[in-house]
Amino acid sequence: MLKNNLLFIGLLFSLLTNCKKETDKSLTVNANLEKKDIIETIIKDSSSFYFIDFKNYPVNDKTLPVGVFDSGTGGLTVLKAIVNFDENENTTYGSGSDGVLDFERESFIYLGDQANMPYGNYFSVNKVDLLKEHIIKDTQFLLGSKYYSDADDTIPNLDKKPVKVLVVACNTATAYGKEHIEDFIKKSKLNIKVIGVIDAGVRGTLETLEKDENVIIGVLATEGTVSSKGYENTLLRYIKELGYKGNIEVFSQGGIGIAEAVDEDPDYYNKNLKTPRKAYKGPDLDGDVKIDKTLFDIYNFNFDNGKMLCDSKSVDDCSMIQINDAENYVRYHLVTLMEKIRLSKSTNQLKSIILGCTHYPYLSDEIHTVLKELYDYKTKDGSFLYRPFMKKDIQLIDPAIKTAKELYDFLKAESLFNNQGNIKESEFYISVANKANKNNVIDELGRFTYDYKYGRNVDEIQEYVKNVPFSRKNISNDILTRFQMQIPHVYQLMQEFSQNNKKTKTIPEEDKI
Repeated sequence: MLKNNLLFIGLLFSLLTNCKKETDKSLTVNANLEKKDIIETIIKDSSSFYFIDFKNYPVNDKTLPVGVFDSGTGGLTVLKAIVNFDENENTTYGSGSDGVLDFERESFIYLGDQANMPYGNYFSVNKVDLLKEHIIKDTQFLLGSKYYSDADDTIPNLDKKPVKVLVVACNTATAYGKEHIEDFIKKSKLNIKVIGVIDAGVRGTLETLEKDENVIIGVLATEGTVSSKGYENTLLRYIKELGYKGNIEVFSQGGIGIAEAVDEDPDYYNKNLKTPRKAYKGPDLDGDVKIDKTLFDIYNFNFDNGKMLCDSKSVDDCSMIQINDAENYVRYHLVTLMEKIRLSKSTNQLKSIILGCTHYPYLSDEIHTVLKELYDYKTKDGSFLYRPFMKKDIQLIDPAIKTAKELYDFLKAESLFNNQGNIKESEFYISVANKANKNNVIDELGRFTYDYKYGRNVDEIQEYVKNVPFSRKNISNDILTRFQMQIPHVYQLMQEFSQNNKKTKTIPEEDKI
């Protein structure tokens, strides 16, 4: 009996000891998530994955690449404008096209933070601080040397070059993060230029106006960019600084779902669906962002092939409707924008629309098509509904061209052009959810769940993502086909990187671009 009791006590002690070890282990894991400022960590914590030795940073090295980042692949439209830029004579740097691309001898490193996109949603869920942390990590990647060969790689490579200038090719990141990046750069004691797309877009828009013109400017951007008032405030500042005297009105529309459909975010677009799903975040009949059934004739949605999802065979009987196509998202938001203008009873007309998201230029043709339809739309009594409020040929302002010019002017002014480089040495990276991080919540598609993506805490310094080279494993064939058609020069650079760069030699041939 005594022997059995002793055995029982020994077993109980062992269980309690093991339990304590597991508790200690758990506490150790939690200790790793102690709240720390990401900027301070990058600058000071040499034990951190994110640390950069800024004392030995090769500042003013002309041979370094130019860094470009976006929340996804939309920023490639900015890179397209840069690599195709030819407004100067390359030998003398004088103005005027000479048939040789102005950045032909520059190389670029592009990062699309696909795993954490869309950036435009962080404001609506009160997670702007988390967004800023992502933006600083994007910056850290471009300034640093680390990347992974693929999503399953456990040890980062250390042979990526740092960059000599940063281009923030994302409107939302510019609105919420450009000053944050500049503060980070200042604290790190670097002298690196940060170029954002918003100022460039505003200057490009105002150049199309007369100084005394009465007009409406439209801004089509992500919800986060619109909420930041980045374009509106910048427009007001430049209108005053440049002496515009006309009555200039600004109407903004947050394009929920457009960028997400372009990048095939499953919460907004899934080409395999034929009926509505629960996990949908776009406009619908009963949501915060409503589809108005009374405007169905004006929306002119395309219901073919699952491009709109309805829970009934008859559209009139739908109790649930979901948009499932990029052009249909465009239709919804342009009609909503024109309704805002019409109901305002403005006496001005819409002359231009700033494409305030880098994904939107991919849909320029669709936007022009819908605007023409709205210009010609007649009510039952034969009158034009929107024509009094819009010009016939509305200009679409792509901030990318002005961004390219600002980059050129900076490199020229600072004598930072690389005369010996090769644009074919450009590199392309995309973020993927880090499966090795046990804190991450990842769905069956290998992406963060929506609730986890926007529910994470700020200042928990951990590797949410791995930044890996572009490949067919992380970019769909449909998207690659779009690249090939719409940004052919950039697509060729992607292929060059994927097929011939030593950083991608471990990627299987069938996965290369």
